[in-house]
Amino acid sequence: MNEFDIKAAEWDNSPIHWDRSQAIVEDMIKRIPLNKEMTALEYGAGTGIASFLLKDYLKEITLMDNSTEMIKVIRKKIKASSATNLRGLNFDLEHADYSMEKFDLIFTQMVLHHVADIQNVLIRFSKLLNPGGYLAIADLYPEDGTFHGADFTGHKGFNVEILSEQIKKLGFTDVSHQECYLINKKISDIESKPFAVFLLIAQRETNHYSKNQ
Repeated sequence: MNEFDIKAAEWDNSPIHWDRSQAIVEDMIKRIPLNKEMTALEYGAGTGIASFLLKDYLKEITLMDNSTEMIKVIRKKIKASSATNLRGLNFDLEHADYSMEKFDLIFTQMVLHHVADIQNVLIRFSKLLNPGGYLAIADLYPEDGTFHGADFTGHKGFNVEILSEQIKKLGFTDVSHQECYLINKKISDIESKPFAVFLLIAQRETNHYSKNQ
């Protein structure tokens, strides 16, 4: 089991997870012209908090995660809610191509800093989006490593300007970003620290060709 398998059962008990998702979703609704004809993919969906908040704005959402326990929680929640436009998918997009369908929106929150090869995942996002589709990435601004602690091997947040340039080179336009949430996280027994979260939104060009796609 990975760390998220272990955390899955208790994930929804954290008020921060709900507050953060709510803030990100509210910003997405303001900045993306969502409609009931759009299909979406939530990458690294966890227990699907964001997707459940967005389900009434979209035609269908695929909740993708590589944690089998997170997907079990998602499927239980879908069954309990009787939602007909949500489906859980246990798939590791970081290490494998997914070619079963394309989407009008791909969104992800607090996931990218766990991904080793950012460029590879961004290329896969581009391949999975329909022309004119939207990409929404919520993650941490650069931080000093205290968010996860000394043993964390992922990225210590992102320089959003550099990330924006990476995304533009893959055939995205109208790239914009802004702070959307502030996490006050306890980093020791006596200290808490604020960590800012950005939401970056980009639109896939309708006529872009790239050798990576």
